[in-house]
Amino acid sequence: MPQKDTRSGLLYGAGAYTLWGLSPLYWHLLIAIPHWEITVHRVIWCAVSVGIIISFTGRLAEIIERLRNKKLLATLMLTGLLIAFNWGVMVWAAVSEQIVQAAFGYFINPLANIALGVLLLGERLSPLRWVAVALGAAAVLVQTIALGAFPYIALALGLSFSFYGYFRKIANIGGLDGVFVEAMLLLPVGFALVVYWQTSGQAMFLNKNPYTDILLVLCGPVTALPLILFSTAAKQVRLSTLGFLQYIGPTIGLFVAIYIFGEAFTLVHGLTFGCVWCALFLLAFDRERQLKPLPSEPQKS
Repeated sequence: MPQKDTRSGLLYGAGAYTLWGLSPLYWHLLIAIPHWEITVHRVIWCAVSVGIIISFTGRLAEIIERLRNKKLLATLMLTGLLIAFNWGVMVWAAVSEQIVQAAFGYFINPLANIALGVLLLGERLSPLRWVAVALGAAAVLVQTIALGAFPYIALALGLSFSFYGYFRKIANIGGLDGVFVEAMLLLPVGFALVVYWQTSGQAMFLNKNPYTDILLVLCGPVTALPLILFSTAAKQVRLSTLGFLQYIGPTIGLFVAIYIFGEAFTLVHGLTFGCVWCALFLLAFDRERQLKPLPSEPQKS
């Protein structure tokens, strides 16, 4: 990671998370299309979009050569399934107007990352981090009891992206290259589903109107562009900066849900989001405290 942030890196990172935050507006345009069909088209056209970019970089042969590593190939198949699941849940949340819960899921994502670190890597937590995780768990419990419904969308988004991040971290491949391989591995299944839907008369693609067809094809660039911006930003800004920028997305998503789609934001939502925001503040404080250099000892005369 770079030692300091560049201005262009900050712009790329902010752009990526802004587009992710605004993405429910796009998925809502496809509200008449089954969410699973939208997700399959996201995979197909993302593979096409990223493949075109990769071909211009001249790295295609290098990527194919690296896939001789069976462990890497298996890991990318797993991460491909995880990110496709994440995309599908996000689309479902948008078309069913449950974006508040989706935003909640991405806010708890850092807490889910910590929990995975403890469970999978045996990491030890500082007292402040234990308090942060407890606040996140309390927020989920309060939503479940007070609203009478388990926040499955939030947890599905938060946990799937956490597992995705964990397995992508151990996969030795670049961000954009990895997304290309993931999409290409899922492409045969996606293509088979589209053919089946077309032949059985269930497909909306090419059977509704040209406007819908164009929107489904543009799912590729809409999915790929923030990934490209993020991959570029990751090379130009510090990991801690990316951790701060990631809250742009769910913050915008929350405003979109409340002020554009008119979703309810009740006192219970305020309480649970408040718990999570306090937890995130504790994480940021704990991180800064650990990074702060200890005062040097006075030199002896």
